[in-house]
Amino acid sequence: MPKPSGFQYEQHGDASVTVTHHGRPAGTLRGGRAEKFLAEVVSGDAQLVMARWTGAYRHGNERTAREHPRNRARGGR
Repeated sequence: MPKPSGFQYEQHGDASVTVTHHGRPAGTLRGGRAEKFLAEVVSGDAQLVMARWTGAYRHGNERTAREHPRNRARGGR
């Protein structure tokens, strides 16, 4: 699975942070959540952190889960 890319964040004067993905707004964080986000971005892989915080993080197992017999459409019922 490719690494997340295309994320950017902008810190505002009112202690909020706006995260964008390829120029489109992906999320806004305020207060304590913004502080935790900024601390995590500085200490880790910034692209991965932004993907996780905005919910745009895919685990890569969605396709295999769809193919599981439990999740297939049942025929004849």
